[in-house]
Amino acid sequence: MQSTDLGNKESGKLWHRKPSPAARDGIIVNIIHSTSDYLPKVLRFLNVAFDSSGDCLIAGDHQGNIYVFDLYGNRFNLVQRTAQACTALAFNLRRKSEFLVALADYSIKCFDTVTKELVSWMRGHESSVFSISVHASGRYAITTSSDTAQLWDLDTFQRKRKLNILQSVGIQKVFFLPLSNTILSCFKDNSIFAWECDTLSCRYQLPAPPESSSILYKVFAVTRDGRILAAGGKSNHLHLWCLEAKQLFRIIQMPTKVRAIRHLEFLPDSFDAGSNQVLGVLSQDGIMRFVNIQTCKLLFEIGSLDEGISSSVISPHGRYIASIMENGSLNIYSVQALTQEINKPPPPLVKVIEDLPKSKLNSGGLKIKVTTGRVQRPAKSRENKIQTRILKQDLAGSFENKENELSDGLNKKRLQVLLKGYGEYPMKYRMFIWRSLLQLPENHTAFSSLEDKGVHVAFLNLQKKYPIKSGKLLRVLQRTLSALAHWSAIFSDTPYLPLLAFPFVKLFQNNQLICFEVVATLIINWCQHWFEYFPNPPINILSMIENVLAFHDKDLLQHFIDHDITSQLYAWPLLETVFSEVLTREEWLKLFDNVFSNHPSFLLMTVVAYNICSRAPLLNCSLKDDFEYFFHHRNNLDISVVIREVYHLMDTTPTDIHPNSMLHVFVALTKGQYPVFNQYPKFIVDYQTQERERIRIDELDYLRERQMVEDMQAEVDQQRVEDEAWYQKQELLRKAEETRRELLLQEEEKMIQQRQRLASVKRELKVKEMHLQDATRRRFLKLQQDQREMELRRLDDEIERKVHMRDREIATTAKDLEMRHLELESQKRHYEKNLIRNQEAVAKEMREDANAFRRKVDLEEHMFHKLIETDQTQNQKTQEWEEAKEKDFHLKSEKKASALADASRKWFLEKEINDALEHAEHLYSKAVPSYPNGQVASSGAPRTSQLDDISEMDSSTCISLNQRRIQWDTMERDLVERVRNLRQRLTVQARNRRQPPHLLATQRA
Repeated sequence: MQSTDLGNKESGKLWHRKPSPAARDGIIVNIIHSTSDYLPKVLRFLNVAFDSSGDCLIAGDHQGNIYVFDLYGNRFNLVQRTAQACTALAFNLRRKSEFLVALADYSIKCFDTVTKELVSWMRGHESSVFSISVHASGRYAITTSSDTAQLWDLDTFQRKRKLNILQSVGIQKVFFLPLSNTILSCFKDNSIFAWECDTLSCRYQLPAPPESSSILYKVFAVTRDGRILAAGGKSNHLHLWCLEAKQLFRIIQMPTKVRAIRHLEFLPDSFDAGSNQVLGVLSQDGIMRFVNIQTCKLLFEIGSLDEGISSSVISPHGRYIASIMENGSLNIYSVQALTQEINKPPPPLVKVIEDLPKSKLNSGGLKIKVTTGRVQRPAKSRENKIQTRILKQDLAGSFENKENELSDGLNKKRLQVLLKGYGEYPMKYRMFIWRSLLQLPENHTAFSSLEDKGVHVAFLNLQKKYPIKSGKLLRVLQRTLSALAHWSAIFSDTPYLPLLAFPFVKLFQNNQLICFEVVATLIINWCQHWFEYFPNPPINILSMIENVLAFHDKDLLQHFIDHDITSQLYAWPLLETVFSEVLTREEWLKLFDNVFSNHPSFLLMTVVAYNICSRAPLLNCSLKDDFEYFFHHRNNLDISVVIREVYHLMDTTPTDIHPNSMLHVFVALTKGQYPVFNQYPKFIVDYQTQERERIRIDELDYLRERQMVEDMQAEVDQQRVEDEAWYQKQELLRKAEETRRELLLQEEEKMIQQRQRLASVKRELKVKEMHLQDATRRRFLKLQQDQREMELRRLDDEIERKVHMRDREIATTAKDLEMRHLELESQKRHYEKNLIRNQEAVAKEMREDANAFRRKVDLEEHMFHKLIETDQTQNQKTQEWEEAKEKDFHLKSEKKASALADASRKWFLEKEINDALEHAEHLYSKAVPSYPNGQVASSGAPRTSQLDDISEMDSSTCISLNQRRIQWDTMERDLVERVRNLRQRLTVQARNRRQPPHLLATQRA
């Protein structure tokens, strides 16, 4: 067992010598990751996953280091450092270089192994993700945690759907069924549901397990065809469910040492068509046991009590098992080495029964010995008297059909009978039957020696001639053709070898040894005499086909001859491609079931039968292009009819033209080493090899000479370029010198011009300075003048404002006079109304008011005269006061004038009222004496006459009052006019007093 320590290396080899795993443990390599610190420690691997090819796996440790291990290329690479433990991995996405990793922070990241860059970051889980399941198409992925499962679209990396459940139930696992569109969800209460991926509708639910063997499911596994579900838990019982019938069909009880099942995994097989029969069961003791679920037999086991297994993953093609050990290391197992004892060929059908000695026969004892292996005679005893009885029928049949017995215990005759009955072998056992029919030796050592020689020179550029989309298929084809070329030199020059080998490479691409041996067996037996006319097509073989066709269908052959169609056109394209161009996969497999089960001449007869069965469309063809198209494309032809026609031709063809007489019987490849293949004109091949070598040498010489000439030409060109550059440089220097001289002259002229301009600028500056000084002086004078004018305008504005204020005050006073006039009129009307009724009271009150008014007028006149005298005295004193006192005096004078005017007006109005009252009283006094003794005479005079007199008196009184009103209005207007004139004179005097002295001098001048 080889062990590899990754250490601090980011890349390297997995093993340094070719691994040869032993059958007892099957370990290819043990991988350890330890640090090289002062205290070294082992970094434990936590998860591992294979890619879709099965030759590459990815693993992550608890520090977040993720490695890719290429088992085919013997390399490992560190692709990412996530700095946190990974909890799940998936490496089979649609884009082969990308992988998914679930981290301890509950997120899922997608990385690229080639660019080592982050592709996407998906979040949404609230607990640790312990499972990632990817759809077969690689488009969708399901991530599962204990509380939820989420469906992701890997094209957009967006969450498509989320599965929410009750917290009390819990999720065990949610995953895609292989090769289907179904999602299986398993819960902690043992309920299992199947969902449609596109619509997410529930398809079915599995019933509850029987109470007699009821266990809580913890782990699950499904076969590759998605038909059988295996479930286990904390018990040694395994439940096998049939998902098609939706029922539990088997319960397997593991050994008593198994108390709990930690992991389940089906072991794929290339020949079981997905119906896996071997199940790996990892128990609590760290041992993974592989059992056959049909026979319930323990096949083999990996791990031990000392080196237990923590988890395990099996590659998709079933070649490798990657197990994470309990000590944190990673073991890679070879399934082929582990199953070496199991895959031994079955024993032969013939059994030999030996009789007991006579002495024991007489004693009534009977001994039967059943042995397996080849047919053998009974061994002789010491007494040499033991009689053996051999079943004659079986032994005779075995001697008859000895040549029909195969190494794996199958009988060729019986297989042929089965083939004729069903038309083809069962798909499940076809590869096994082919290997038995061809008696493949499986020479691993010999094939490895051929493979170690690498890719042959003839097939280095195979992709240019045959552009195959699948890189893996191209590599397998390249290696198989290279191994054939290393086996025999003829195959390096065979142009149709890729066409011949491609269908077998595509069929056996996962097992290159079997692919090589099948093609080699086909070449040795079914391609006999093909290389005798090399490099031309096999004329002898084509002549055989033409003779058989001439015997069975002369008209068709004549049609070919008439249109110049040779056997190289209607037979050779079918042979060199072994019918892979004209048949589908199923038809081709069915045909080669019959080819490998019959004589090598069967293949030649198939060419004839194909032409005969296609005679109708061939007879309608007349152009050579139509014939070429027909034999290089698929046609509407039933392969079963062709095969029946082949058997008919095999039976009815005469012996003299039958290919059986010219081709030897089947010969298998030899065990250990492959036979020497030299059935070709060696001198031609050697000559071509020599010519090719000579051409290669000439080509190398030519290339060397051309390279030398190119180098010399390059040197000459370089020298010429350097010379031209030197001359150009000298020319440039000369031109630069001339340019600089011209520049110096120009600079000198510019300097002279600049000095002249500088002198003129200085003169201009001086002139401008003088102008600026003059302008500044003028501006200063103008500024002073403007300031004075502004001061005059300010004074004028102030005077105008004050005048305006006086005008408003006069207007206000006029309005007040009008209001008083209106009040007087209203009082007058009131007096007039109550005059007759209250004449005595009014007369009395008027007299009292007149007296009081006279006293008041006298007082006001006295005060007015006194104020005038005081004003005159103050005017003489205030002439020397400041301008502010003059303003105050002016305002006070105006107020006094207004008050004087108001007092005069009031005196005038009161005087007029008193005159009116006196006049009214005088009229009343005149009217009273006209009726002396009124109290006596009133009884005799009528009341009507008195009323008439009173009305006449009232009318005359009204007339006199109207005249008085007109006089009052005229006098009021005169008074207002005089007041206005007085104010104007006062304003003019005030202006004259405030005018500056120099303005007065100017006016006087």
